[in-house]
Amino acid sequence: MERQNITETLDLGVRAINGLITCGMGQRMGIMAGSGIGKSVLLGMMAKYAKADINVIALIGERGREVREFIERDLGKDGLARSVIVVVTSDQSPLLRMRGAFVATAIAEYFCNNGKNVLLMMDSVTRFAMAMREIGLAIGEPPTTKGYTPSVFATLPKLLERAGRFRKKGTITGLYTVLVDGDDMTEPVADSVRSILDGHIVLSRSLAAKNHFPAIDVLNSASRVMRDIISVRHLELAGKARTVLASYAEAEDLINIGAYAKGSNPKIDYAISKIDAMNDFLKQNFDETTTLQKSLEQLGRLLSDRKDEEPPRKNRRISDQQ
Repeated sequence: MERQNITETLDLGVRAINGLITCGMGQRMGIMAGSGIGKSVLLGMMAKYAKADINVIALIGERGREVREFIERDLGKDGLARSVIVVVTSDQSPLLRMRGAFVATAIAEYFCNNGKNVLLMMDSVTRFAMAMREIGLAIGEPPTTKGYTPSVFATLPKLLERAGRFRKKGTITGLYTVLVDGDDMTEPVADSVRSILDGHIVLSRSLAAKNHFPAIDVLNSASRVMRDIISVRHLELAGKARTVLASYAEAEDLINIGAYAKGSNPKIDYAISKIDAMNDFLKQNFDETTTLQKSLEQLGRLLSDRKDEEPPRKNRRISDQQ
């Protein structure tokens, strides 16, 4: 009963997330993607621009070369000034990689117990699961799906459930990256993590190939607490934005080959008129930040020309019409 409901939004400084996949204080989100799509850069952006008191960053099983790159290039001085970093590289023992994740979570809990709103970022849960698999196989556990041992799936909730919003304490907002093998979102670790967390952000290789960064696939991403923490207006705009993206995606092949005739479907016509502006809204440079309020204002301007958005006409006096 120490857990509290999530009622406040957390501004992460990324337009696409603030506007369409809003995160709450104490929420746990997964960032799911294959290799080389921009997970670390997105984490660096959020570490720099998120409105959290302190960042705790766990780099578990990463390449040694990337550690300094992440600290100096992605995190920068602004992010580093309020961050605690726990690093266990891929060449270290599986026991160290496993303990590194728990140590970072314990540090986040310390600050949370002192009333701070903590942003805990872990890159990546998949490396943690691989370390647990190595340990399990070494002690004689039977391999199951893709070689993962039963203890892996028993330990994941023990790690991920430690983030949240607590009574008379602060909050721990967890952002956990999941390295998806072969871009298969149904692989065992991704599937298990998705079932435990309160939402997921999917990064798309096809968007990254089009130079669309951050490569967030909005239609396949979700925040389970978004409905409870945002205004009715925000929810309405986010729904309309998703409708535009879904309508365009549905007809994209027809549009590209010139088989779609304008006027055939009003929803698709509207989506075609808005898709460029919507893509500009979703793109963001890594050194650019936008507050949650500004994200909502931009989204409102982008979608406010629909007929159902027009204010009702006021009754005019007869004398005014003469």
